[in-house]
Amino acid sequence: MDLNFGKCCGSKKKESWRSVMLLAYQSLGVVYGDLSISPLYVFKSTFAEDIRHSETNEEIFGVLSFVFWTLTLVPLLKYVFIVLRADDNGEGGTFALYSLICRHVKVSLLPNRQVADEALSTYKLEHPPEKNHDSCVKRYLEKHKWLHTALLLLVLLGTCMVIGDGLLTPAISVFSAVSGLEMNMSKEHHQYAVIPITCFILICLFALQHFGTHRVGFVFAPIVLTWLLTISGIGLYNIIQWNPHVYKALSPKYMFMFLRKTRVSGWMSLGGILLCITGAEAMFADLGHFNYAAIQIAFTFLVYPALILAYMGQAAYLSQHHNSAHAIGFYISVPKCVHWPVLMIAILASVVGSQAIISGTFSIINQSQSLGCFPRVKVIHTSDKIHGQIYIPEINWMLMVLCIAVTIGFRDVKHLGNASGLAVMAVMLVTTCLMSLVIVLCWHKPPILALLFLLFFGSIELLYFSASLTKFREGAWLPILLSLFFMIIMFVWHYTTIKKYEFDLQNKVSLEWLLALGPSLGISRVPGIGLVFTDLTSGIPANFSRFVTNLPAFHRVLVFVCVKSVPVPFVPAAERYLVGRVGPVDHRSYRCIVRYGYRDVHQDVDSFETELVTKLGDFIRYDWHRRTTQEDDTVRSNEDSSESRLAVIGTVAYEIEENLQPESVSIGFTTVESMEDVIEMAAPPPTTTVKRVRFAVEEEDRYEEDEEAEAELRSELRDLVAAQEAGTAFILGHSHVKAKQGSSVMKRLAVNFGYNFLRRNCRGPDVALKVPPVSLLEVGMVYVV
Repeated sequence: MDLNFGKCCGSKKKESWRSVMLLAYQSLGVVYGDLSISPLYVFKSTFAEDIRHSETNEEIFGVLSFVFWTLTLVPLLKYVFIVLRADDNGEGGTFALYSLICRHVKVSLLPNRQVADEALSTYKLEHPPEKNHDSCVKRYLEKHKWLHTALLLLVLLGTCMVIGDGLLTPAISVFSAVSGLEMNMSKEHHQYAVIPITCFILICLFALQHFGTHRVGFVFAPIVLTWLLTISGIGLYNIIQWNPHVYKALSPKYMFMFLRKTRVSGWMSLGGILLCITGAEAMFADLGHFNYAAIQIAFTFLVYPALILAYMGQAAYLSQHHNSAHAIGFYISVPKCVHWPVLMIAILASVVGSQAIISGTFSIINQSQSLGCFPRVKVIHTSDKIHGQIYIPEINWMLMVLCIAVTIGFRDVKHLGNASGLAVMAVMLVTTCLMSLVIVLCWHKPPILALLFLLFFGSIELLYFSASLTKFREGAWLPILLSLFFMIIMFVWHYTTIKKYEFDLQNKVSLEWLLALGPSLGISRVPGIGLVFTDLTSGIPANFSRFVTNLPAFHRVLVFVCVKSVPVPFVPAAERYLVGRVGPVDHRSYRCIVRYGYRDVHQDVDSFETELVTKLGDFIRYDWHRRTTQEDDTVRSNEDSSESRLAVIGTVAYEIEENLQPESVSIGFTTVESMEDVIEMAAPPPTTTVKRVRFAVEEEDRYEEDEEAEAELRSELRDLVAAQEAGTAFILGHSHVKAKQGSSVMKRLAVNFGYNFLRRNCRGPDVALKVPPVSLLEVGMVYVV
């Protein structure tokens, strides 16, 4: 929906605001489920062991003051008013920040990057590149290659911590909600009932994931809204009933009084206080499903006040009840007459909050996979209408097993809170570091502002992070161990993927070799289309030369296909296919680069083969149209032996010329009747020219300037159709990777054992590309990296 469209007139503007309010309501169930259930366990986790609630109330008022200012400074000030503005074409999250930085600074480690990618409509920069924006920070980052790797490791760390949070949040949320049964059961019965009930709910939660969030998502927002109204109402009741002056504890002086009295124990208890902001990262991560205004309104005017009232109500009740029969917790402050309804709503709210973080884990793993940082896994899109609703079976069942094991192993809120708190603060620290780079490199603000942002919010988060680290032996070891495990997997996969690409680049075959193949060498052309899949965006891949060496024949129509990811969230369908020729026209060889963003649905067409042939036909018409209007025959003859000219085939055709001087390009379309628009675009590099031409490629009868050229055009199109009818073969490389002789022990372990183990036990490229098994031809390749 276009929220800016309503500016045309008053009624449209009102309609736009209604849309924003509807999105704000819907965001409650998706974005704020995790954050809204934190009152269940914050006070209980904080007062677990380190500090005690005394008659002076200094401890409880100090904790309330910490909670209030933490919620105010981190979710409200940092995320709502600053971080949410750093979106990537409306998308948020760790990869969105990394994508922004990579577009403004040359720090990306992704292979097969092209200048043509910068012509994408979604490849927008925050500000036009100007010389005065060439800061010292940018030059320093581009100069030192080790910083590129360090930046990627930082992003992977944040990603791994999100995955760890994906199994810890459901455990602590559901366990805390079910713990309300202790108010109505004896201790002997309670300890044998909570764990089985929690595990049963978790099993049901993960078992329902394959149905998709959209099937039950319509009930999420009402549940969270009911929960927020419930805890705020109970909080307001407790304030009026027990301590109307509890608002004075919001003063920062109570934080200093708390630390002065409790000292080291108070600092260690901060590991429980930080749980009040679990789920705040979801506001930025789920930005793409809503918009800035909706998330800002929902948090500022509903979620934030409701949480503050809930915490104040608990503190007001505890300030008058120092000798409770039960430990400090949420349910002791709930009036007995509404205990059971609140318990049911709390369990439902915990399930909703868990659902949100599980869906977020699926999304971030899918993004990692798209950028070559995670082994290929099966991704199921559970909704045709709602973008981003995905389900990953392997990850789902792995999370379920780990989640149940953690619940049974820890058995209390304290250890679960220690583990969850460290994961949450690690993700926020990564966001703070990346955001400080965005301020300098993308927003072009003075470095002093970025430094102030880093120091202010970084010091707050480091304080909480250090408190979490002290609980290493009491549960905080778990997210560190999980992150280390996933980081090793992701880094080994990414490192070896880059080395494989470098090997392909060094061993690619020249174009002259391909053109020299013919009957004189015993090579024959057989009917059909041969799709040679490669990671290269130029040149002839080595796996094709191996194929021709072992089978001296290749297809009449040859297409070198490269499916690549671009550091943007989405690539419009009209700009996805980048097509060009390989060699002269009569060779019938083409190159097709299929580009996807990190949030795109890969292979989102029913038949990739049919779609590809359609784009080839459009390109052939476009190319012959360009040739008939080309005045310089010398340039035309030079193009026959090159592959420098590529075109984006869609509703708009772009000509991308790399490694050519702009003045050497001459394209005249002014005499063509079918041309609707000609737009010349200035690309950043001085050696690249990008021209955009809008025309109707499907109308062949308009190409009558040259009858001979039209006859050749129809001949080439007939050859393409005939080849499609004869059948299509998908030629893929079946790779085995091994480290070079003399490599270090770590490299040999990572490549020879780690990568090859992952490759054998994850989805193959043929499955990921949806290649029909009957049409598959695999060529064995040994990569020495």
